[in-house]
Amino acid sequence: MSEPRIWRVAVVGCGVGRDHIVRGYQKHPDKFGVHALCEIDECRLAAVADEFSIPRRTMSFDEVLRMDDIDIVDICTPAALHFGQILGALSAGKEVVCEKPLVGTLAEIDRVIAAERETAGRAMPIFQYRFGNGVQKAKRIIDLGIAGKPYVATVETAWKRAAKYYETPWRGRRETECGGVLLMHAIHNHDLMQWLMGSASSVFARTATRVNPIEVEDCAVASLVMQSGALASLAATLGSQREISRLRLCFEQVTFESSHAPYSPGDDPWEIVPVSPEAEARIAGALAGYRAVSARYEGQFAAYHAALTTGAALPVTLADARSSLELATALYHSATTGLPVTLPIAADHPAYNGWLPPKP
Repeated sequence: MSEPRIWRVAVVGCGVGRDHIVRGYQKHPDKFGVHALCEIDECRLAAVADEFSIPRRTMSFDEVLRMDDIDIVDICTPAALHFGQILGALSAGKEVVCEKPLVGTLAEIDRVIAAERETAGRAMPIFQYRFGNGVQKAKRIIDLGIAGKPYVATVETAWKRAAKYYETPWRGRRETECGGVLLMHAIHNHDLMQWLMGSASSVFARTATRVNPIEVEDCAVASLVMQSGALASLAATLGSQREISRLRLCFEQVTFESSHAPYSPGDDPWEIVPVSPEAEARIAGALAGYRAVSARYEGQFAAYHAALTTGAALPVTLADARSSLELATALYHSATTGLPVTLPIAADHPAYNGWLPPKP
């Protein structure tokens, strides 16, 4: 019997990229090997490469694409670079992993989707918060129809980012981050909400910049109508002195409440409150054969390897990324216009080619 394939990875960007190595690839030495590192900061490149004994180091993304033995290009660069780098990696025949937000407009995500259809590789967006045993159990209960009709969801992203965070030159700037708290921080919790409650059909939002003197929003609230008819409210800030992430989802037969841990809301413990003993028994039956998953990057990369090996659907897809970016587009356009926005958003929508308003 042949040994399982170990996929060879090049990580591009040593900030979040280091987390991918520590919390993802190093957890699976039988599945992945990081063989190349790309970073424009020469000192950081040397430090991270030395830390993990990565043999090949380059400051050139194009050089990475010319590495014939690299299977996967993992993109952890500032958001504004993602689109060109994803297209380049797909064109070079690579598998692609890319951090959030995948790209900077709906037009760009649609071009990436089209490019993926024409190339040998596939692109997997990172939504690592889906890989936690709390949210996975909730997903199973909902998908089996046990939860019943969705009623209301509330999502809170209350984090703290002080001036030091924005000393990194690309943070807090329109051209490089493409957005603020909605796009760079709350996007994970909003993804979890839609993953469990379904997609939004109408959005009304307000945003403000109140915490730091930056070019993008750091406070936001929104009211949503979901396709199911359920209602949802979102609140996000980077000015909370106690950091939490909190999802509370009320269904006909059960109410779910997430862990409040700010950076691991998908992990146990989740509170699962059934409406009756009968619902409780159905939930117990649904979870009787539950197999625990590893958390966050470790869990997503384990599922990714299985998909690569078998050719199955990726654990997170470009369709998932588009849904997330469509919601972000609607939130920003509503905040700009002061009007509700109807989804889905197609190519004729005024925000299809960019969600941020013109500079004042």
